[in-house]
Amino acid sequence: MTKLFAAILAAGMLSGCSSEPSKPAETAQPKAPEAITGSSAFYKCYISARGWAQDAQPYRAESSTAKSRDGKAAEWRTGFASPSQHATRPYTWSAGDVSHGVEDTYSPTNSSTQIFNVQFLKTDTDKAFAIAQEHGGDKLLEKEPDTPVYYVLDWNRQENTLLWHVIYGTDRDTAKLRVAVNASTGEFSRVEK
Repeated sequence: MTKLFAAILAAGMLSGCSSEPSKPAETAQPKAPEAITGSSAFYKCYISARGWAQDAQPYRAESSTAKSRDGKAAEWRTGFASPSQHATRPYTWSAGDVSHGVEDTYSPTNSSTQIFNVQFLKTDTDKAFAIAQEHGGDKLLEKEPDTPVYYVLDWNRQENTLLWHVIYGTDRDTAKLRVAVNASTGEFSRVEK
């Protein structure tokens, strides 16, 4: 047994030796972060949320601010609530991975955590962006091409509708333009004030 072990050890040591000069290590170019559409990221987070709570329902999704012009972003944040656990939990999709944050309490009467059925989400952010472009976004980006664009998905209680908000600017309050698109039908809803 010891002879076999010694032979394996010697073979391993010899295979590490070589008369060839060592080659310089290849430097890998940093890969740009992967960007995906809102629905793609949403469903990746939804799968993780269902692992946390079988009754998890979404109440919000939003992108990181991006300059992409195709409805994609490199990071998406989603919020899910579990009525049975009386808890919410945020999830983030970034660079191909899904992570979750800390649980918080959930109240169904809180308007900022109004849950919706995932079956209402039928329109993706690429289409929402195209519609927003038709309603003033194209002119804005032509004048100011560095304007960031981000997306927010939430339930509108007054209209009983799921909406994608395409926001041109760094935040919702100071945005240069906000366009609401029906996330179920894909139709233009309104330019928001």
